Amino acid sequence: MEELKAILEKFAESGWDLISIPAQQWLNGNADKDALTKAIKQADKECGSCGCELDPLYKRALELI
Repeated sequence: MEELKAILEKFAESGWDLISIPAQQWLNGNADKDALTKAIKQADKECGSCGCELDPLYKRALELI
């Protein structure tokens, strides 16, 4: 659970609304698993191979949710 929290903190700090908003909501205790999963899948689709530090975290977060 700590690993997922660390990943979601990175997403929340990213400034990219697509993943930062649902990640921050999850961290605030307003967990919506479906919304978070959907957002991470969309982020992976749009940016999952751009070479940024978040690329491998999308797939890992989906494994941990």
